[in-house]
Amino acid sequence: MTKLTRQVIPTALLVMLAGGCQPTVKVEAPKEPITINLNIKLDADVRVRLEEQAREDIERNPDIF
Repeated sequence: MTKLTRQVIPTALLVMLAGGCQPTVKVEAPKEPITINLNIKLDADVRVRLEEQAREDIERNPDIF
């Protein structure tokens, strides 16, 4: 083998090995739909409305109780 062949073969092998070790990234859509669970308590707003309504009712009918 010539000196050039001895340098080319290992270099070619290194290039092929390095090319085979590159990471692969795949971007795929999920098979199931994405679910976002929003467990939000809205009772604070309801309480404020009820308190306002109760206050108005008491002002309109002071002898209610």
